[in-house]
Amino acid sequence: MPFYESVFIARQDVSTSQVDGLTDTFEKIIKDLGGSVTKKESWGLRTMAYRVKKNRKGHYVLMNIDAPADAIKEMGRQMHLNEDVIRHLTTRVDELEEGPSAVLRAKERGDDRGRRSGRDEENGYDNRPSFDKGPGKDAKPGPDDSKPKDAKAGDKPAPEAESSQPDDSEPKDEKAEGGDA
Repeated sequence: MPFYESVFIARQDVSTSQVDGLTDTFEKIIKDLGGSVTKKESWGLRTMAYRVKKNRKGHYVLMNIDAPADAIKEMGRQMHLNEDVIRHLTTRVDELEEGPSAVLRAKERGDDRGRRSGRDEENGYDNRPSFDKGPGKDAKPGPDDSKPKDAKAGDKPAPEAESSQPDDSEPKDEKAEGGDA
């Protein structure tokens, strides 16, 4: 029999026990039609990227299924008819994943990216360079910081040394040199 991964999202106002009941209902449909559910994972209440049917959050559930196509079609039909299921997606896979899914592994490590902190909260205000106190340890030197500062604030800049080379930047007056015009 082919392998499938199915994920459905239940409404945010449904309790966790009701989500478990939905999962059991869909598992019973699969078993009645000759299949088996090898793994069930509840990913919990998660924030969605955008609002779906007036819901900002949803209870996510993953099921790994070994069943014929007719069982998957019936389960999808029942998910579509159930008003507590916001979205569902069932995908055929070559082999079922052993162990916890990537979502659960990230959740266990604490990599859940649901809430982003600002740059100042993450680094703290002390790590930011202060312009009143001069450049801090994290400040990068600018183009003027690399030159030595011998002159004081009120002093005029020293004149640059004149070169013995003629300056070609000014246009020459051809009439003065005796050119034909």
